[in-house]
Amino acid sequence: MKATQSNFAKVAAQAAGEARIFFFCGPDEAGAWQAAERILSLLSDPGEAIELAGGDLKKDPVRLADEAHSTSLFGDARHILVRAQGDEAHDAVQNLIASDVEPSPVLIVATGATDKSRTAKLLANRPDALVAMFYPPDLQSIAASVRKMADESGLRIDTGVAERIARGANMDIRLARSEVEKLALYLDAGPEGPRNAGHEELDAIGAQSEDDGFAQLVDAALSGDVKRLPHELRRFREHGTNAVAILLAFERRAAQLAAMASRLGGGGNISALLDSERASRRVFWKDVPMLKIQLGKWRGKRLERLVEKLAGLHQAMLANSQDAELLLAQGIAEIARAAARKA
Repeated sequence: MKATQSNFAKVAAQAAGEARIFFFCGPDEAGAWQAAERILSLLSDPGEAIELAGGDLKKDPVRLADEAHSTSLFGDARHILVRAQGDEAHDAVQNLIASDVEPSPVLIVATGATDKSRTAKLLANRPDALVAMFYPPDLQSIAASVRKMADESGLRIDTGVAERIARGANMDIRLARSEVEKLALYLDAGPEGPRNAGHEELDAIGAQSEDDGFAQLVDAALSGDVKRLPHELRRFREHGTNAVAILLAFERRAAQLAAMASRLGGGGNISALLDSERASRRVFWKDVPMLKIQLGKWRGKRLERLVEKLAGLHQAMLANSQDAELLLAQGIAEIARAAARKA
């Protein structure tokens, strides 16, 4: 079976009950991971988590089937969670579905893959599998999700506050959820005791702002501002910001650029496109100048290489968590130099 972000919520419960293999793909990695978390929450007994990397499965394509058909030491339930890039898991999935034995649930989040990828085609028509593709959401949809999360947490917020949280989280629903939870905790809010929350309360918990957020580092690197980059990197280290959160901000911006580049086509007018994006509230007006510069630098093959670079950096940081900050700084510097070469 297949799903998209528009109907995933409707089919999630059915898929969790009927499918054993889940393939989440598309340019919105945060959305794909949120979908995987949703499926896990719907499983009657997800059990022990076994995490595998797509690169390892590419080298050893029988390992996935072995793990999915094995039981834990004490016979408890388990599920397999795979972080892959593109079609790295294709051969492993092919081996998995070749067996008649029902596997433990297998959830694959494939950065850089689509529902037209070879792996997706293996699974799309199977009743025991789900292929779901996710695109980056616009500001309105993320803000609506923020308001829904706020309602569930006992917070009464207006559209302006919801949009500010969405922008501060760089359109990443996971980071936005963290802000909502922080705000509810600060105000001692809950479904039985709702509280009003405005910009003043958001300031009080140190929510994302232009001065202390990710945006300036992302913009400096992707715009090729190599003179400002050392200052932004130093600020990132001094504030002790989570390296993976910073990388997610870069991935979100790259996905946003990819979505706009596809609408722009080969010879479209960047200014006209951004005017349309701003009018439809898919971009914030303050982001337009930087997006104009970045769209001029990251198009076509260059944009594809940027996405591949970020995906490779993500895998390297997860594999070497102790050196994550150093790897991130090196990767960002390389991206900034590449952007600077494109005048």
